[in-house]
Amino acid sequence: MSGILDSVNQRTQLVGQNRLELLLFKLSSRQRFGINVFKVREVLQCPELTSIPKLNPYVRGVAHIRGQTISVIDLSMATGDEPIENLQTAFIIIAEYNRSVQGFLVSSVERIINTNWDAILPPPKGTGKASYLTAVTEVEDELIEILDVEKILNEISPLNTEVSSEITDNINVGDNTEKLIFIADDSSVARNQVKKALSTLGMKMELAKNGLEALERLKEIAAETGDVTDTVGLLVSDIEMPEMDGYTLTAEIKNTPELKKLKVVLHTSLSGVFNQAMVTKVGADDFIAKFHPDELTAAVQKWLLKTPDIIE
Repeated sequence: MSGILDSVNQRTQLVGQNRLELLLFKLSSRQRFGINVFKVREVLQCPELTSIPKLNPYVRGVAHIRGQTISVIDLSMATGDEPIENLQTAFIIIAEYNRSVQGFLVSSVERIINTNWDAILPPPKGTGKASYLTAVTEVEDELIEILDVEKILNEISPLNTEVSSEITDNINVGDNTEKLIFIADDSSVARNQVKKALSTLGMKMELAKNGLEALERLKEIAAETGDVTDTVGLLVSDIEMPEMDGYTLTAEIKNTPELKKLKVVLHTSLSGVFNQAMVTKVGADDFIAKFHPDELTAAVQKWLLKTPDIIE
């Protein structure tokens, strides 16, 4: 298991090609789950956990790993299932989300699979608002479930979505007051966080659940006027989304005449030095790490005030 992520740096070539790799794992049942390898720092056998009073019940304890104290969340309990019982045979997936590092307790870790984002599909209809799924895919005739980790983390430790008075007292969107901000994110929690933060700008907003849905809708809007920027002031997009990722979405926008003047801000919990290179490669205008309401609002306001590029 120690070598499962040894070649992670070589996997950066998949980014921007609508491809990803998933680390497969199990919780308390036979069902397999997947997590994007780029979220994962390390996989290790569950070490001794230290209990701390008044922790959230889904947090089984803290682990001291490489000089850092990390909270260990039982993903089985957090999704409404039975707790993982045998910690001696369990594993911890050390992952980074929303500028913080967490440990996810799982019963077993299996292998890494290579797939396409267009093979990652939204959850089946009827799963309901209580579902913790953000996507599903099929591997060797078996359904692999991808958890909405942002929803889980927000239930354990809700993020602040309030924008400070320092930002709200100086709101200025120029001539964009009648335009809308378009938001694309597969996590319902993340979409609502972005929407709430950006509501301080006083602009209309439209939301999409993935990159393909966003692209199709933006083309519909552009068809009405010939240029999407007549209606849309800016796009804020996640990177990891079913059917079409944010990098591919951005590249499609910049290569489509009626869309290419649209400013694109990528807003994601992915981290790593490869991100800035990919932002440049696909033509995105900015990259903001999730989730800081002041930084996001300030960045959106800045790009709304930028004069659209004149592109022949």
